[in-house]
Parts: sequence; C-alpha cells; structure tokens
Amino acid sequence: MSADFPDDAAHNMRNDPQTQTLAPRRAPGKVIETRPNMLRDLYPPIEPYESGMLDVGNEHRIYWERCGNPLGKPVVFLHGGPGGGCSPEHRRLFDPARYCITLFDQRGCGRSIPHASLEHNTTWDLVEDIERLRVKFGYERWQVFGGSWGSTLALAYAQAHVNRVSELIVRGIFTVRREELQWYYQTGASWLFPDRWEAFLAPIPLEERGDLMRAYRKRLIHPDEAVRIEAARAWSMWEGSTITLLPDDQLAEAFGDPHYAIAFARIENHYFVHDGFLTPNQLIDGAHRLRDVPGAIVQGRYDMATPAHTAWALHKAWPEADFYWAPDAGHAFSEPTTLHWLIEATDRFASTS
Repeated sequence: MSADFPDDAAHNMRNDPQTQTLAPRRAPGKVIETRPNMLRDLYPPIEPYESGMLDVGNEHRIYWERCGNPLGKPVVFLHGGPGGGCSPEHRRLFDPARYCITLFDQRGCGRSIPHASLEHNTTWDLVEDIERLRVKFGYERWQVFGGSWGSTLALAYAQAHVNRVSELIVRGIFTVRREELQWYYQTGASWLFPDRWEAFLAPIPLEERGDLMRAYRKRLIHPDEAVRIEAARAWSMWEGSTITLLPDDQLAEAFGDPHYAIAFARIENHYFVHDGFLTPNQLIDGAHRLRDVPGAIVQGRYDMATPAHTAWALHKAWPEADFYWAPDAGHAFSEPTTLHWLIEATDRFASTS
C-alpha cells in the first residue's frame, strides 16, 4: 500500500471547497502555559445508549459505541497505541448533555476482532473505518478528538477528509517520524529512565540491540506464545512506566496484562516498523490543509513518550489552532493540567456549529 494519501482522499482534497478557498486564513490561535488554580475534572461516568460491531471487511469487525445525547454535537474519539482500545474514562472527556460521543476500538484491539491481528491493519484502513462510522451514523461533519497515536490518526483523517471535520482536538502529538521512534525505542528516553530501560532490553540479546523495533518484531510474531507474551509485556510496560510525570506503578502493571499487552505491543510495533504507513514528515507537511479548521493542541511539557518538539512543529505548521502547554505533565491524558485543557477545549467547541 502506498504510504501517501489514498486516491479517494486525494480526490476529496482536490474537490473540497475548503482546500480551494482563497479567503483569509483564520486568525492565529493563542499559546497558553499555565496551571489554573481550579482544575476541571472528568464528567460523571456514563454508559453507552447503543453499541455494536461493524464489519469493515477482510474478517475485521470493529466495536463501536455511542454515549451522551443522541441529538447532541457529534464527536469521534480516537484512542492511542495503536492497539490501546477505548476505556470508560474516555467517554467522560465530553459533556454528555451537549455531545453525542462515538468511540470505537481500532482494528485488532479492545473488543474488536480478530484480536491482535496485523492483517489489513494500516493507518489508511483506520481512516476509512472512521469514514464508515460517520456515514453509518449520518453525520455531515463531526468533531475529531485524538491523543498520542490518536493524534496521528486524527491528523491523517482530518487531512484526508477535511470537509468532514468541524473541529480538531489533539493531545500528546505523535506523527511516527523516524526521529520520534528512535527517541523512544532506541536512544533518548532511555537516558532518563535507565532502570526501566533495562527491563525493556531484557528480552533482546545484545547482538540484536542495534535495531530494537526489528528485534521486538521477531518476537511479537514468533510462533511460540510464551515468547510473544514475554516480549509484549516488556514492550507495553516500558510505555506504561514512562508516560506520567510522577511514577504510577498501577498504570504500568495494567499495561502488562497479557491480553492487553499482546494486542498493544504487536499492533504498535507493526505500525512503527512501517513508519505508520506514512511518508517522512507527511502529517506536518500536510497540516496546511487544516488551517481553516478550528482546533486545539494540548501538550505535556515533560512528555517523554511523544516529546514536545513534534507538538511545536505542528503548531508552526497550523498556527490557527490554540496551543495549551501543561507545565506539570508528562504524556498521559489523565494528568490534571492536561485533563483540564482537554475538557476546556471540548466545552468550548460544544456550542459551535
């Protein structure tokens, strides 16, 4: 598959009035770095009012659910990983009285089947799954919200289908560039977490450590289940133990659950060894397509998984979006200041058309 935009997406861009307009750009967004005295928190727990499985072809069926107000403003939540799946907490980022919230587990993870499958599982497959859901629910446009890998997918979808996006909220920006992957999986974050890095290295012989993503791939697709699980837990717990500013052992252990880890690690690694099925710098270079889309970028200042360099590059390419630094946060959406700015953004956009 081509790593560039699919043919139908390119056709959409050529014929989309938003990409053809000569009207003035939106005004530059604001840049804020502060920790408010009164922090917003998640909305109360809610349950879906409907859910189901969508057959997207090639034996893949994806789990979807809708929550909140059936007549509310439509938003789609894109989870991280890839391979992370959705959680009940993700529903709570949006005012349930004002939003109709669509969540889905991307191919191969969460409640979607087949579990941990790598076949027909690429960025562009997921982009078209989002479109299938939009069409299924009859939305002309919807808000797109994504963090971490979800920001990658949100940017890819929005650039391919800009006329279907009412607003774009992204957090913990990740664009699967080679330097981002090298930072986290080869040399970079390892200097800050040498103790946790030793655990990440443990399944890999010394002679294979020159390319850790490839070495992990061999083990994550190994025919022996024990080999796959050992590698999956080490890969996943590296991430779970490094994504918060302050240590959270409970979170790290949750990432090590074998059922969760096997999908998370296999799918992440599959995407990363293929550079996210993107051309180099594709999502930053393509950000000019977003310049008429209202947006917000939220970034933890001390994010070690997706360092702020990428978020700032996106800000420079898409200056119309508001940019919110969380000065006391790492990568996780649940860190208090990050969470505050995310909910501020969803509240602000809830009343826009």
